[in-house]
Amino acid sequence: MKIFMLSKLPLAFLAQLSIDHMDGHRSAVSLPYNYLTKNPFRSIYFAALSMAAELSTGILALSHVEKSGKPVSMLVLGMRAEFLKKAKSRIVFTCDQGDVLEKTIADSISENTGKTSEVYSSGIDSSGDIVAKFWFTWTFKPK
Repeated sequence: MKIFMLSKLPLAFLAQLSIDHMDGHRSAVSLPYNYLTKNPFRSIYFAALSMAAELSTGILALSHVEKSGKPVSMLVLGMRAEFLKKAKSRIVFTCDQGDVLEKTIADSISENTGKTSEVYSSGIDSSGDIVAKFWFTWTFKPK
């Protein structure tokens, strides 16, 4: 996985993102609080949080595109976020909407049209509190 990150997602590699769990339904991506991810306010920079949250949804989408065996373009169309608490420890972003993504991709392929899907990822700190919520709108289109 580190080789994949280094070759395809070098910023994620440098920020030391880690894929903690991945199956077709759920993924968990963690982000450390360290020199590269912190901001001047002694919390994790929002862009680093966004990167980890996006990866937690994107790896689910990518796995279903690969599983389909068909070439499908995928792209983030939109993003919404809520920041609820200062992120001052390792944050784990979890997305459990792999089934939603799988259906959207299958529909896109079967109808040969572009389809969108909004999925949710929440970031939880080491004390179990939600620090951020993200919603990503993914678009899929058969090539």
